[in-house]
Amino acid sequence: MNFGEIHNWLRETDEGRLEELWALADEVRRRNVGDEVHLRGLIEFSNHCVRRCAYCGLGAHNPNLKRYRMTAEEILACAHLACELGYGTIVLQSGQDSGISAQWFADVVTKIKKATPLAVTLGLGERNAEELALWQAAGADRYLLRFETSDPSLYERIHPDLNGVKSDRIAILHQLRDLGYEIGGGVMIGLPGQTYETLARDIDLFRQLRLDMIGCGPYIHNPRTPLAQADDELRAADDMQVPNDETTSCKVIALARISCPLANIPATTALATLDGQSGYELGLQRGANVIMPNITPAEYRALYEIYPAKAGVDQADDYHEFLKERIAAIGRMVGTGRGDSPGYISRTETSTCAT
Repeated sequence: MNFGEIHNWLRETDEGRLEELWALADEVRRRNVGDEVHLRGLIEFSNHCVRRCAYCGLGAHNPNLKRYRMTAEEILACAHLACELGYGTIVLQSGQDSGISAQWFADVVTKIKKATPLAVTLGLGERNAEELALWQAAGADRYLLRFETSDPSLYERIHPDLNGVKSDRIAILHQLRDLGYEIGGGVMIGLPGQTYETLARDIDLFRQLRLDMIGCGPYIHNPRTPLAQADDELRAADDMQVPNDETTSCKVIALARISCPLANIPATTALATLDGQSGYELGLQRGANVIMPNITPAEYRALYEIYPAKAGVDQADDYHEFLKERIAAIGRMVGTGRGDSPGYISRTETSTCAT
């Protein structure tokens, strides 16, 4: 699917045509990653952040947020819980927290890898090459770093420089691939100032980067962020601005699947938040194959507020059973094992053979 086709699908409104897109994405998903839905245990271990990203409630611009950092023991307890629940992967996520020592975190990863069979995915923001290499050597398998938009001017508006250094997430994604990580990126859908053309270029960039994981969720307005204050000013003209709605979010999931058939693509919490949690099923039926249930201790979940009213924050202890029932209801099964991207496995095997 070329850029023009992607752009046309993003503008498509005919329900019959969209049913064709959903069916195609679902078939591409079935052929390439199967019917298993992999559950990744999400551990939001710190909400400290030095950055001032305009859309994010964790940013340093929010003085009213109660900050926390989980201890190594708390993180390890969550990892053991993930094993008990049958998950094959945990996702260790935080703000860009300069208060976390790179060596301390490497030791946490090492302990998890020694104590469990889990794959470890990291999402710690924009880190330097030395830290990324250290964590990969400690056993981290994957790294998630959403670039949010490929439009340079829009990116600069929502990602201010840090200490005079420009943010360049695309460059970091290339570094991560060179280090041997499975790499994940993605975008927000309906970001103020985002046009259909720039969103089509975002999806085309997924393919160029050969992403192993793609996270696409709707932009959800957070009134405690700088972007909220400038929301109306940044919005593109009505016929150009991408809406942050369920249908457009599902279009992006479907087009990401068709463009990157071997990638792992989650039905995101943001989509579930937007659609009363039925967004999980919609995402899974339109190209997704992953859900990331939150296993962060209850006392911390509400404090990791990138956007308000996040789905699953008040989840019960049996939330994973609830998700399993939802997955079964649409004729899918919960995945077993690590659930590595088939594309990553293929590249690794090819590299090993070449060596």
